[in-house]
This record gives sequence, structure tokens and C-alpha cells, in this order.
Amino acid sequence: MKKKPLFAIPSFPGSNGETDNLRVLRRCGFDAFVFRWNDSLEKLKDVDGYFFGAGFSYEDRGRSGMVAARDPLFDFMRLEAAKGKVIVGNCNGAQVLIESGLIPVGDKLRMCLAHNAIRESDGSWKSPGFLNEWIWITPACKPDRCATSNWTGAMHIPIAHGEGRFVTRDPELIAELEKNDQVAFRYCTPDAVPAAKAPFTPNGSTGGIAGICNKEGNVVGMMPHPERTELGDRYFMSILTWLENNKKKASSVTRTPAGALKVSDRAVMPVEIYIDTLITNNEERTVEQAARRIESGLRLKQYRFVGLKDDRTEELLSSLSFFNPNKEIAYVRTRGTFHKWDPDAKKLEKAAHPILKGVPLLRRDEPDTGGSSLGGDSQTGVCYDCREVSESSLLKTDVCEVFCNPHSSTLERLRV
Repeated sequence: MKKKPLFAIPSFPGSNGETDNLRVLRRCGFDAFVFRWNDSLEKLKDVDGYFFGAGFSYEDRGRSGMVAARDPLFDFMRLEAAKGKVIVGNCNGAQVLIESGLIPVGDKLRMCLAHNAIRESDGSWKSPGFLNEWIWITPACKPDRCATSNWTGAMHIPIAHGEGRFVTRDPELIAELEKNDQVAFRYCTPDAVPAAKAPFTPNGSTGGIAGICNKEGNVVGMMPHPERTELGDRYFMSILTWLENNKKKASSVTRTPAGALKVSDRAVMPVEIYIDTLITNNEERTVEQAARRIESGLRLKQYRFVGLKDDRTEELLSSLSFFNPNKEIAYVRTRGTFHKWDPDAKKLEKAAHPILKGVPLLRRDEPDTGGSSLGGDSQTGVCYDCREVSESSLLKTDVCEVFCNPHSSTLERLRV
């Protein structure tokens, strides 16, 4: 009997698609097992490929896929990709592969799977929020171009994501991907006609991109979920053909050494709200741990940030949908001075001490749909007050990319 290809399903804290992944791989002719992120690498010595599947690895703390992509496991994954091993990532798996830099080029962070956002006819942006619906996709590359593209027509499968918009600030990258036939899948009509606008592309993804591959074709990332329906089996059966017809090709790409990132100073807004938590902020701790893999001495304090040109402090902080005094503390900076919000008296009291004690960085996602939802000229973001680290060490590219994906967000230094 012919030996079945063996695939490992890497699983991180928060991953939730292992059952679907095992079911589809076994149904389509593979042997498969779940590999926990902290298992021994010895368990992977005989595998033919990897399937990074769905779930919210590390609860999407920081941003989807960011923490898992910086796990030491990915030092090994880069070696496996270079050997020609098949590595497929769907949904959160795609987010992890993008954040790791394995796709699209393999040398560094080149793209982002950003928050879903649709451009309105007047040029403004609107967030459709978390999308959980069925869509159509079709291969956008040659059948033998990548490990999962050897099928034709339209495939009707579900999506389930809040951050699935392929976007990049590299002006030449999309043209390079098109030239190299690395745009593997696009959203389409039921007749397999690519359609880059809503409702067929529901998340605002650039050019209607649903999935991409690396130059060699052995690493593929896609946002929809073919593993959740038998209608998607062709996607996985393509891998069998790829393994039969493609010799393992070594990759010559090496990661670009990280330099320093330019971070501009930000002007203080007339009113700035910083919201802390009364309970342990798990996202704060996890993002800190990811940054400490690079700068071991770094300490982090995280705040939710809102900047206002007009004083709407009482209006916003009196709204339970915006601020919950049972689990949050609000500080307000006006005229250069920090105050603490008293939710019972509904007034500001001078803060006992400055809350920003290190090098404060502000991440703002673009488009700022959070600010738009608040109206006026509001701006929203996340403030990372980075402590016990020098500014030169903090502003290294690989550290800053823990806090901000530069292809979908900006990072600015807040004035203290």
C-alpha cells in the first residue's frame, strides 16, 4: 500500500480548528497529527508538510498572528520551507504566515492581514466587523503554480475573520506578486469571475486577494476556510499532486537584518483619553513577552487611546459602551496635565503621578474606523508605554513590528 503523506498541524494557545484540520486531511488522503507549539521538534522529523489552521492564536493579542509568528518554532519553519516542505495556512494560519514573513517573499514583513474595512462611495471607510458568511473563491494562478491551486472554477466556502484584508505599503509588491503569479486565489462571483468589490470581496482586500504563495509555491496562505466543508476538498487534494510532481526546491531567500525604524514625534491633541484596566491585562502581558524575546529588559504598560479636538470627556466616559468603570480606569490629558476620571462624581481629579513613565508609542490602524465611529475628528489607537529600555533599542525594526505592522498601521512617539 502506498504510504500517505504525513502532515503536522501546529497548534498554539487559542487555536481551535484542530478537529476540522484532522478531518479534512485524513479524508483527502493524508496522515495527520496535532503538534503543540512547545512539543519536541523531534516529532517533526518525518513530516511532509504543515497545515496551520483556524483559531485565535494567543487570542489575537496585539494583532492576529503576531505572537505565534514570533515563536521560536518559526526558526525551524523557515528551515523547513527552504527544504521545500509544503506549509499551508488558512485564516489564522495565513495571518501567522504573513506575520512571520514566510510569505509572500520570505525575507521580512511585507504585508498585513488588516482589520476588515470597506471603502464607501464617498471615499470614507466603514468596518463590517467580524465576517462569518459564505463566499466564492477561484484560483488566480496557474494550476501547478502552488501547492493548493490545482483545480478550476469557483469554490463555495465559508469565511470567519475580523482581520482578513490583504494590504501592503510596498508600492511595488503587488505588481511583483502579479508578475510572479503569486496571487494564488481571489474572491469571485459564483461563475468564477474575480470580483474585487463588495459583496463578493467582503473585507476590502486589495485586488480581491483571498490567498497568496511564496516564490517557490510551497508556502500558501489563504483567509477562507476550505477545511470546514467537503466543497473545499479539492484545495487539499491539490497538495497530493504537488507532492507527486514537485521535487523539494531549496530557497535562496534569507531574512533581511533588522535596522532602525523611523518613528516620528506626535503632537499632543487638545484632549487625550488613556484607558487602563483594573484587572490583569492579558494582552499587555503577552505583547510584552513577545517584545522581550528581542529586548529582554523591556517592561510594558498598555492603554487604550482616544484623541479629541473637542472636549467630549464626560459624554464618552459616561457611556458604558465606551468605558466600564467596574473594570477600567480612565486618565485624561488636557493642557499638558494628566487627570483621573471619577466615574461617580463624573469629574476629573488631578492624577497623583504621571502615567507615562517610559518611551510611549502610539499605534493607530489605518483606516481609523474606531475614530470614525466616534465622530468628529476623533482618533483611536493603542498606547504602549515602553519602560526600562533605551530608545535606540526600542526603535529597532523587529521590536517596533511587535507593536505595529507598518503595512496597516502607524507608530508615533507620544510627547510626555
